[in-house]
Amino acid sequence: MTAIQRLFEQSRSALDITLLKLGATPITLEMIAKLIILLLLLFWLSGKLRVLIADRLLVRTRMEVGARQAIGSIVRYLVLVVGFAVILQTAGIDLTALNVLAGAVGIGLGFGLQNIVNNFISGLIILFERPIKVGDRIVVGDVEGDVVQIGGRSTTVVTNDNISIIVPNSKFITEDVINWSHNDRKVRFKIPVTVAYGSDIDQVTGLLLEVARQDKDVLQEPPPSTRLMAFGDHGLQFELRAWSTTLIQRKGLLTSNLNTALYKKLTEQGIEIPYRQLDLRFRTPLKTSADHDRAYTS
Repeated sequence: MTAIQRLFEQSRSALDITLLKLGATPITLEMIAKLIILLLLLFWLSGKLRVLIADRLLVRTRMEVGARQAIGSIVRYLVLVVGFAVILQTAGIDLTALNVLAGAVGIGLGFGLQNIVNNFISGLIILFERPIKVGDRIVVGDVEGDVVQIGGRSTTVVTNDNISIIVPNSKFITEDVINWSHNDRKVRFKIPVTVAYGSDIDQVTGLLLEVARQDKDVLQEPPPSTRLMAFGDHGLQFELRAWSTTLIQRKGLLTSNLNTALYKKLTEQGIEIPYRQLDLRFRTPLKTSADHDRAYTS
């Protein structure tokens, strides 16, 4: 027997060493290595399957991106559960021998892994109920951005600064969530405008609507509208209401564009945009220096 053959036999014998037993099943190094390789292969294949379903097969349908991603993720979880059970059975591990271990793991999940389990269950609820989906513009807490991925534990939100924020799934279940595109992507923006008293109300209304209709990001249906909201301390307070679908993820840009155009248009037409003024009135007249001199000499 050559040295290489002896080394192979020794390695083989080392792999067959029994580390522990689950019931009547011996656990060896060889079995552990096979389990690790099969589990890694299972995770890789399930990920590829999710991509195939969401980005290849369901693309041919009219299904939304969020629905495709949800179906792909659910199929992946099912494959992982079934595949894990099959791998254990194939390795010769009797699942009934894991009852005690499963009970201990359950207790551990109940105490030490509460947040992880909570986030995972919340992720399943999100995938089934779909209060948010991939592509939605959302606001939760101090986070505002576009949903790009919904995972088992967390959801990835990308802000306008191209910063990815990982949000635990439980926040979308327990906190108030603003979804700008839940039903559709039409959102109404409200632009406050104040003009000086004495301005022609009909002229101001016409100019506001004209500016809104000329903006390429403002929808013509539903049409823009105006409201005279209040008689303010410094002028007449109008509100321009305009619908958009293109800039819901950059509402600051739409507001800036409309404000710039409104300022130019109102200034061209001679309509005053008042600034904040403060009038001081004294109940008693102020004493002059001459009054002080007379009071001092008397």
